[in-house]
Amino acid sequence: MKVTQEKLPDSQLGLEIEISGESSREKYDKTLQNLARSTSIPGFRKGKVPKHILLQRLGVERIKAAVLEELIQEGIQEAIASEEIQSLGQFKLRSNFEELVQQYQPGESITFSAAVDVPPQVEVADYQNITVKVEEIPYDSETVETILTERRAEKATLVPVEGRGAQLGDLALIDYQGKENSEIISGVEGKDFSMELIAANFIPGFVEGIVGMNLEESKSLPLTFPEDYPREDLAGKAVVFEVTLKELKEKELPELDDDFAQEVSEFETIAELRESLEKQYREKAEQEQESACNTAILADLVERTSVELPETMIEQEIDQILTQTALQIQEMGVDIKQFFTPESIPKLRENARPEAIRKIKEGLIIEAIAKQESINPEETEINSRIEEVKTKLEGQNIDLERLKTLVFDDILTEKTLSRLRGKATVELVPKGSLTQEAETEQE
Repeated sequence: MKVTQEKLPDSQLGLEIEISGESSREKYDKTLQNLARSTSIPGFRKGKVPKHILLQRLGVERIKAAVLEELIQEGIQEAIASEEIQSLGQFKLRSNFEELVQQYQPGESITFSAAVDVPPQVEVADYQNITVKVEEIPYDSETVETILTERRAEKATLVPVEGRGAQLGDLALIDYQGKENSEIISGVEGKDFSMELIAANFIPGFVEGIVGMNLEESKSLPLTFPEDYPREDLAGKAVVFEVTLKELKEKELPELDDDFAQEVSEFETIAELRESLEKQYREKAEQEQESACNTAILADLVERTSVELPETMIEQEIDQILTQTALQIQEMGVDIKQFFTPESIPKLRENARPEAIRKIKEGLIIEAIAKQESINPEETEINSRIEEVKTKLEGQNIDLERLKTLVFDDILTEKTLSRLRGKATVELVPKGSLTQEAETEQE
């Protein structure tokens, strides 16, 4: 067998394969023998059908096609092995099969062309002098106070209100009816309706109208539903709400003291709780800033790096993205059969394609840079990370080989990105400024 290679676009390798006349004759004779043993023809015992009868009954073209299918399959497999080709996925026949059938004569050599996807060659752009702009993600000292306020609200005691009218933040129990031309609107009414007086939770003017009301007071509120209200028959409609305030309670918040800290956390003092929360959210801001830098650096390298991707890799990555999407949908309690339908899947694959291409390019770039920089995870690091994961997944079935591969890839990525951040010049800009620039450019 003679093999000639040719580099093709999209990380494909073209193969021109010549099968010798001797091989073509052997395959033809062997195929005839197999057909004679397996074919039932009236008047003849299996394995005793004369060659000319077999050719007459099955047809010369059909037998030649069967022979060629095997010759092509075996020829490509042998070529890949002998030429030590790293093939991805299935081969693609470039020659016209019907023409090959017409050309094929047992005992004569035959040549055909095929293509196989191979791992792409990555020409990584200059990564020694990267300059990127990244939005700043500063630590907000108010975050801790917000968290503490939320936890106080969770532990609040509800106390009946006396001697004053309703205020924002109170919990009210009301009866209400929505009327149009003095007629009650179906579905726009409630009895003993409990609500927290927060304006953003209701249509404009509703909470504002209740603020100031006293117990057992009734009031008419002429309001208009927003134009984008979900119930179409009410969107933009003017309605008069008849409201009666029946109960009113306010939240009595616990003191921010050591007792509170012990109730909501494992800490003994409020000072320790504050310190822990501040450390937690400082680290969170630092991690988000680091992630933003990684994203910007990779985006710059992807844009400047030349790499042709084989379709096999893209399709496999799309499969992984859709599989992950399906798992997330299941976790939300949604029936994936409603989401993944024969009609929707082609569109879902099309939408996932840009993300798949980006992910593949990022992975290839990281792998290439790690190789150039001689970055390799230490065995101790890998084993330590594996033990962490095993502890978190205790009681679950774990594919250790798969886990080791994933851990290796994660650590390699972390180390390579850390090296790239050390080389890059990062300009921190105000939060939201880059997003605004992008929107302006699109407009």
